[in-house]
Amino acid sequence: MAREVVDAMTMRRALTRITYEIIEQNKGVGNLVFIGIKTRGIFLAQRLAQRLKQLEGFDVPVGSLDITLYRDDHHAVDVAGQAKLNGADIPVDINGKHVILVDDVLFTGRTVRAALDALMDHGRPAKISLAVLVDRGHRELPIRPDFIGKNIPTALDEQVSVALEEHDGHDGISIEKLEE
Repeated sequence: MAREVVDAMTMRRALTRITYEIIEQNKGVGNLVFIGIKTRGIFLAQRLAQRLKQLEGFDVPVGSLDITLYRDDHHAVDVAGQAKLNGADIPVDINGKHVILVDDVLFTGRTVRAALDALMDHGRPAKISLAVLVDRGHRELPIRPDFIGKNIPTALDEQVSVALEEHDGHDGISIEKLEE
């Protein structure tokens, strides 16, 4: 049975904190682009952009990446061809920009590695940062987030689920023990 560890209000506060940290660390927001990793990362990137507009009055472009075919744990390697991007909607040229990748949960780091590969197929940003709503630990790759909403230590036999109003009908974060 899943237990809620973060409610809607706490999630909003975490996203606001991330937004303030982004503003403080960037000394201006004119060169930023948010890229959400499908699916919930896209909605989180949109929320961060909306909050940044409220605070700074600036529209930060928001794009999306579907990195399914770049993942090393979801498909067999096809030696005859290159991996193709399932879908990307990046509304601006990212060359020379500061791209902030946005995802819901950081676990092993493999999703972020795949997103970096996909992103580099679209251009060469001046800088890439990572914003995650939840960092649950257990990294398999040397990847570290720059902006974290909540650190939620977990066991390997637990699953963290992020629910977002836009996709799930409500906001919240829950942990559930996986069945063996």
